[in-house]
Amino acid sequence: MADVKKLRIASRIIHSGQHTCPLTGAVATPIYQTSTFAFKDTDEGAARFGGTDPGYKYTRLGNPTVAALEECIADLEGGCGAMAASTGMAAVNTVYFSLLGAGAHIVGTDALYGASRMILEKEYSRFGVTGTFVDTSDPANVEKAMRPETKLVYLETPANPTLKLCDIEAIVKIAHGRGALVAVDNTFATPLLQQPLALGADVVLHSMTKFLNGHSDVVAGIVVAKDPALYARLRSVHVNVGPTMDPHQAWLVFRGVKTLGLRLEKAQSNALEVAQFLEAHPKVSWIRYPYLPSHPQYALARRQMAGGGAIISFGVKGGLEAGRTLMNSVRLATLAVSLGGIETLIEHPASMTHASVPKADREKAEISDDLVRIAVGCEDAADLCEDLEQALARV
Repeated sequence: MADVKKLRIASRIIHSGQHTCPLTGAVATPIYQTSTFAFKDTDEGAARFGGTDPGYKYTRLGNPTVAALEECIADLEGGCGAMAASTGMAAVNTVYFSLLGAGAHIVGTDALYGASRMILEKEYSRFGVTGTFVDTSDPANVEKAMRPETKLVYLETPANPTLKLCDIEAIVKIAHGRGALVAVDNTFATPLLQQPLALGADVVLHSMTKFLNGHSDVVAGIVVAKDPALYARLRSVHVNVGPTMDPHQAWLVFRGVKTLGLRLEKAQSNALEVAQFLEAHPKVSWIRYPYLPSHPQYALARRQMAGGGAIISFGVKGGLEAGRTLMNSVRLATLAVSLGGIETLIEHPASMTHASVPKADREKAEISDDLVRIAVGCEDAADLCEDLEQALARV
């Protein structure tokens, strides 16, 4: 392929990072399942460790299979480089560990994924790092929370699980004006639907466990940097601290990424149909889906995103007990955490994914006890609606 970067994103999903094996002609990227790499002589070994020879030396420091995946995601996100991580939280920690020092302050989305917030409050606080978590759907809240020691603004948009959106361009302007960097967790939207780096963000990260892999069989993460100097800082921490990815794990994710366009197109189409069904249902008290006109930030969603995604949050009349009845009654959807796979998953964030967040903080972030999150998969939309109908009938 001559110049992959000139292709449209649906084509780049398939071809970015893909190089025919020069030794065998293999079309699929091989799994280089090795811990170390041989040098032809001591001079080559010294050059590789000295940085003048870009060749491989040790898989924690770089591996051809992992590099293919990193090249692909960096291209899709419009970054200069990427670091594949063993889990989504490993990617989060690469960002935190690289950019937050003693006495640093972070401003974050209040509905941040439970572990992403918990580790700041329970672990990084031991080293003098402080955090302020606000409703980042209003840029004014970010501006009020900024301090002289603020080093990072960390956003989830759409937020998990409230599906509130952040105006990335507006918040970048605020953060950069105060000397802080902006990181965006783009897991829910994927690079197909949202391009945070193009909107001014400095770092993008993903739990690749979700949509990028797409088959509920691998845990993985990735960090993408916009600027070469920032990439060098992140990369240094990443390979030295050691949350790097195994070659076989990378091969599985790289294979999964190639069907992202097809999977997300179907799941997103299903999600809109399911959201419309739920919005019209008499037993549903409220619903959030970015591409429903009833979403409070519908105009921002249409401007900032190329689609509404495949995640829906809603409440059932009757509160927590009604929601439990619903979740215990589904037959097609699976009661499980996570999202982004080809199957539909349903879960209760307050008692599951966000259980580590204190109740008062959950309520402040609008993660209510009645909130049900459904990650819509690639089944037939009519079957999904029928499943929800029979489950709601039991409420």
